[in-house]
Amino acid sequence: MTPLVLKFGGELLEERSRMDAVVGAVAGIARTGIPLVVVHGGGKEVDAALAAAGIEKRQVEGLRITDEATLDVVVSVLAGAVNTRFVAALATLGIHAVGLTGADDECGLSEMAMPHVTVDGRQVELGRVGRPVGGKMRVVETLLQGYFVPVVASIGIDEGGRLLNINADTMAGHFARSLHARRLVIAGSTAGVLDDSGRTIPVLDTAAIEKLISGGTATAGMVAKLRACEQALAGGVDDVVIVDGRDQDALRAAASGALPGSATRVITTVGTRS
Repeated sequence: MTPLVLKFGGELLEERSRMDAVVGAVAGIARTGIPLVVVHGGGKEVDAALAAAGIEKRQVEGLRITDEATLDVVVSVLAGAVNTRFVAALATLGIHAVGLTGADDECGLSEMAMPHVTVDGRQVELGRVGRPVGGKMRVVETLLQGYFVPVVASIGIDEGGRLLNINADTMAGHFARSLHARRLVIAGSTAGVLDDSGRTIPVLDTAAIEKLISGGTATAGMVAKLRACEQALAGGVDDVVIVDGRDQDALRAAASGALPGSATRVITTVGTRS
């Protein structure tokens, strides 16, 4: 059973109208019978909760620097408010969804991330941020076999049982690789990957990704998405698409394997896959 993995940025889930549109699209895709795994973020809601708690937000190139206090907020928002709201909204449309985190049966087994090396060469310690290194997919596969839709909050766990903050794009790439997904679709609030003129790049190979990042064309949030795409392709996922999740027709088309105008297909540069 080869599923489709769909990742949604938190900006698509924070407003009721956007959440309703996303949930409707997910429900429509699920009703086609395609096995489906959803991974979500929730960055803006985390930011708001941090501000309310008087905790400074710190990020580097789209990655959240996470101390203990920040991690508590991240877990509360992602695994609590956002995940539960998403699952409940799917239930109202008759979709049998189950909320998970990477801690469930260690499906998001991770290790502490190494210091992040920025585009300009600086090393930045990320704190309680994880990097998926494996994990048991048994619970996810069991849910898929039972025609449930796993909805995964991007929280990981290490071998010592410590929770870790995982970038949602990275987590989606991990699930796509581990489940041998037919396709990874990353849905955000931009029309795919944009060039320096603001136009959508329809097809982007891994060699061009390096040019976008080193040249500064890719925004901080897009850098994390592009790295996750690279990792998914390196792990054997054949089809990776970054799509505008605000465009529901484009989202459904990308999920079916088409390439709408507001999307970018990411491919491996010929000769680079081992």
